[in-house]
Amino acid sequence: MSVMRIGIAGLGTVGSAVFEILADHPQFKIIAVSARDQEKDRGLNLEGVRWVNDPVQLALSPDVDVVIELMGGDGNPALSLIREALQRRKPVITANKALLAYHGFDLACLAEDNQVPLMYEAAVAGGIPIIKIIREGLAANGISAVYGIMNGTCNYILTEMGRTGENFETVLTNAQKLGYAESDPSLDIDGGDTGHKLSILSGLAFGCVPDFKSLFVEGIRSISIEDIRLADELGYHIKLIGQARKNASGAILQFVSPSLLPKSSPIANTHGVLNGILIEGSYVGPSFVAGRGAGGFATASAVVADLIDLQHGKNILPFGMPARLLSSTQKASLEDWDGAFYIRLVVKDRPGVIAEISPILRDSNISIESFIQRGRSMDQPVSMIMMTHETKGHNILKAITQIKELDCIMDDPLVMPVLKI
Repeated sequence: MSVMRIGIAGLGTVGSAVFEILADHPQFKIIAVSARDQEKDRGLNLEGVRWVNDPVQLALSPDVDVVIELMGGDGNPALSLIREALQRRKPVITANKALLAYHGFDLACLAEDNQVPLMYEAAVAGGIPIIKIIREGLAANGISAVYGIMNGTCNYILTEMGRTGENFETVLTNAQKLGYAESDPSLDIDGGDTGHKLSILSGLAFGCVPDFKSLFVEGIRSISIEDIRLADELGYHIKLIGQARKNASGAILQFVSPSLLPKSSPIANTHGVLNGILIEGSYVGPSFVAGRGAGGFATASAVVADLIDLQHGKNILPFGMPARLLSSTQKASLEDWDGAFYIRLVVKDRPGVIAEISPILRDSNISIESFIQRGRSMDQPVSMIMMTHETKGHNILKAITQIKELDCIMDDPLVMPVLKI
């Protein structure tokens, strides 16, 4: 078996881990690398490895057989590198979920036109082989739903808030110190990272064009320790969930939102930095998988697994079907979701507040299953928590828009769907 010559773009946490793993696989030889800072000490033995400042040069180098893109970002230079490699019929392996969420369709078409593999197992859920599970392992099934925890940073924060009783900001700071959160955590905690991954899984599961721009995305910044405790009392855990499913009209319902899950749910019991994803197949029923969704070696193991598949001659269509046959199926969002909701309102503690809110709920066809009010102070706002009966998301969003206009409301309302999984 001939040695496969590799070019790696990006030597961060994942790229460095790939470099180390490949040292144990003599059938692969790293020829060239590219990263932002050549002087940075990464603890890697780069002797005999060529350094290129422009990552696109990896695609242009005649002695590079395969390009591994681990730079990240939804545009250049990653996009230019992958396009150039595919045009030159060089296989590409990437962990770049943002790039695929925005450009996955175009890149898949380019790969197929040039009959060259585009592989991305590491782009979703790190070391969990969720791409292979949906595209290959469940190929005989029609997929009706995919949902789960797709971001380890958010799961760690919510888990630690529940475990320690510390507030969001304190736990986030600790997560940054431990390396579980970036110095700028916005992409994680505001839900964008989960949205990127959900867009890719939707494309795989439902044969539709990945469409991140159509997603409703809500992060976890607004979750308080009070919400964590109340959910626990009510028999739920709060998790940031990305979900995609077909609704009754045939549209693909997809959104990212903090959600309440019953404690009996396997997803609810996925804690810490782990990811957990559940897929509903027409023949196998629900299948659940959990594991490390991020981290250097977990993600690198998925990259190298793709490389081994490539060495064995595997060239599966990126989305399991010709990209130009992917549909532009109508997308639905939280407003089209049917189910119960958790609503937290921060209000002035004065007589008549409930009387102001009740007509809005009534006129929006929202029925309340349970009501909790915490705190009692004429000088401080108090929290009102409502659990609704099943209703349309449209009704909830309509009511919240009107409730926000009341002068008794002291802060933005928090709304979370209650999932029965």
